[in-house]
Amino acid sequence: MAKISSPTETERCIESLIAVFRRCAGKDANSSTLSKTEFLTFMNTELTAFTKNQKDPGVLDRMMKKLDMNSDRQLDFQEFFNLRN
Repeated sequence: MAKISSPTETERCIESLIAVFRRCAGKDANSSTLSKTEFLTFMNTELTAFTKNQKDPGVLDRMMKKLDMNSDRQLDFQEFFNLRN
């Protein structure tokens, strides 16, 4: 019988990121993407230190535009994952 290994720290982090994305996505309409409102909610609840330290009120709008590679005003998980850049 094969031994089942525990997930690595990296795997747990990715699973957590997916869970947060799923929890935030779909409150407006599409459960597989984040709308601008959902993205702003995510940023204000999950990355509060970052958002509170911003002096420029347009930084989140610019982040959304930069991440939205196909310009559909929605972030799928792949676009969202680029948040690290």
